[in-house]
Amino acid sequence: MTDTRPPLAVFDLDNTLADTAHRQRFLERRPRDWDAFFAAAPQDPPIAEGIALVLDSARECEIVYLTGRPERCRRDTLDWLAAHGLPEGRVFMRRNDDRRPARRTKLEILQRLARSREIRVLVDDDELVCGDARRAGFTVVRAAWTAPSEALEEAQEREGRT
Repeated sequence: MTDTRPPLAVFDLDNTLADTAHRQRFLERRPRDWDAFFAAAPQDPPIAEGIALVLDSARECEIVYLTGRPERCRRDTLDWLAAHGLPEGRVFMRRNDDRRPARRTKLEILQRLARSREIRVLVDDDELVCGDARRAGFTVVRAAWTAPSEALEEAQEREGRT
C-alpha cells in the first residue's frame, strides 16, 4: 500500500521562525534566568524569511514544529504560532527535565518521524543540529537569517535548555 500522506517539513522555532534577540539578555548573565527567557517568548517578533518558508512549504507538506523549548512552554508556543498565522501542525518539545544537547534530542525525533513518513526538509538555525541531520541523510536548510548568539548556542549544546 502506498502512503498518500504529504511529506513532512520540519521547522525549528527559536531564531528560525521567532526572533529571540530581545530575550538573549537573560542568558548572558550568571546565573542564567531561564524562567524570564521563556516567559518573554510570546513577545518574539516573527522572522520574515522563516515565515515565508513555512507558508511556502505548507502548500506541499504537512508542517511539524520541532523545538528545544521545554514542554512547560507549550501553551505560549501554540498561541504564538496561531497569532502569527502559521499552519497548524504537531509540536515536538523537550521534556521539562531533558538536558541533552538539542542536536541529540532533535535527531532522535527526526529519525522516529522518518520511520513512517517522508521528511522533505528540516529548517533549523543550530549549526550542530543541521550537521547531524545532514549526516543522517536528511535534507536541511540552515536558517542563517539571524545573528548567532553565543549564549544560546552554549545553552543548546552544553546546558540542553532550548
